[in-house]
Amino acid sequence: MAATWFRKAAEQGQPNAQYQLGLMYAKGDGVRQHNSQAVTWYRKAAEQGHASAQYSLGLMYAKGDGTPQDKAEAATWYRKAAEEGVAQAQENLDIMLKTM
Repeated sequence: MAATWFRKAAEQGQPNAQYQLGLMYAKGDGVRQHNSQAVTWYRKAAEQGHASAQYSLGLMYAKGDGTPQDKAEAATWYRKAAEEGVAQAQENLDIMLKTM
């Protein structure tokens, strides 16, 4: 039921709903688990400046979950999230840059 309401709001461009829908797909919470759908919804929210979505999208690229692994793309999204104050994003970015 929640997925229906989040989807309606997400399709209307609400970044918080897009992020929540991405989480639901990533975890299989109320919907069938589907990482590429999670990436799609995270990206929509991330492009609107949603810091948690930026961080989550970075994780997906770093791990290659639902998208081909791309450390440069992961670093881009970690950097954006870090600029918005997500401390874990800065930590992940620092670790990633040391291994690239």
